Amino acid sequence: MTRLIGPFAQALTLRGLAARGPLRDEALEVIPEAGVAVGGGRVVAVGPWAALAARAAAAGWAVERVEEQPALAGAGPLVLTPGLVDAHTHLCFAGDRARDYAHRLSGLTYQEIAARGGGIQDTARATRAASDDELAALNAARLRAHLARGVTTVEVKSGYGLSVAHELRQLRVIRELGRRAPQRLVSTCLAAHVPPPEAASPRDYLDECLRDLLPRARAEGLSGRVDAFIEPKAFPVDLARPYLAAARVMGFELTLHADQFEAGGARLAAELGARSADHLEASTRADLEALSAAGVVAVALPGASLGLGCGYAPARLALDVGCALAVASDWNPGSAPMGDLLLQASVLGAAQRLSGAEVWAALTTRAAAALGLEGVGALDEGWAADLAAYPARDYREVLYYQGALRPAAVWCAGARAL
Repeated sequence: MTRLIGPFAQALTLRGLAARGPLRDEALEVIPEAGVAVGGGRVVAVGPWAALAARAAAAGWAVERVEEQPALAGAGPLVLTPGLVDAHTHLCFAGDRARDYAHRLSGLTYQEIAARGGGIQDTARATRAASDDELAALNAARLRAHLARGVTTVEVKSGYGLSVAHELRQLRVIRELGRRAPQRLVSTCLAAHVPPPEAASPRDYLDECLRDLLPRARAEGLSGRVDAFIEPKAFPVDLARPYLAAARVMGFELTLHADQFEAGGARLAAELGARSADHLEASTRADLEALSAAGVVAVALPGASLGLGCGYAPARLALDVGCALAVASDWNPGSAPMGDLLLQASVLGAAQRLSGAEVWAALTTRAAAALGLEGVGALDEGWAADLAAYPARDYREVLYYQGALRPAAVWCAGARAL
């Protein structure tokens, strides 16, 4: 049944934005005194409240006035936006890395901490030791936190199993969470995170993944995406290339951890036609131009920059050379434990002089493109009815408060989830 929801002080539709390159705020469509009609998990119509109310009366739609809903009665004016899309997370983990953080404050580098037994291997040990139920409960709590921040689509990686059996277990936990959570989950196999200590060699481990892991992940429908951490001390370009190329032949889409500490990964992403290249803190103009020419989405992860105390990805330059820019949280226990996507995007926008339109697109339509999702990230007819309503009179307040403004209500596929 179609339902009309509203009225909202404004609706920020984010429809009609260019798929890539710079955006000016004039490109944003803002509808005052707006409503949205939803049905079958999709947007049926969005527009001025008065016109939609008349249409609802003629068509027999149900009407949900937000000021009459007990949970929203005291919220005041509301601004409606599409739900946010977080295109890069590592939510499926156990344990923490507070000790690593203290080591970084004392001056140790990310690589030095890993050499001492911290880093990704530390999280892998904790994740392997956790039961399926414990792992699911931890991940579900993080998804609820994301929902409270207006995030309605979440990419979740494996990568803390680092063996065929444990990677499959992580992917199965992610799949089950996707069946239960109100949000849309996109699963990515990141078995090539770092080489496990028990592997005879990094190459042997990747060969084992190609032989025993990826075919089973494909057959069970656990993931349609493969990721790899492209760094000399993880998986260097020459070692990762044949692994990723073989995964692509199997039918997997590719996304790469690229150029976080050293360049090389972005060029590989462009060469292989990856869906996205994520991190890019060490990318040069030529690297970004290669991504643009290949149509690879550039994904900035400011949470990792904040956590590691390093520079941000050159987001402004990426846009200026014609890339589609997405911003994701990189929520993980090591470099980005905060997980607050809106805060991170607001900070990056200020640091890199991004327009409001560029930030909003990076959190919605362009982030959806990084995941290969169509019809997600805008308020438009036929698009997913993933909505967030913020207690504000003007949409500009949402970024202005740098993540402190939380949604008063969230809908996933048209169903009230918060």
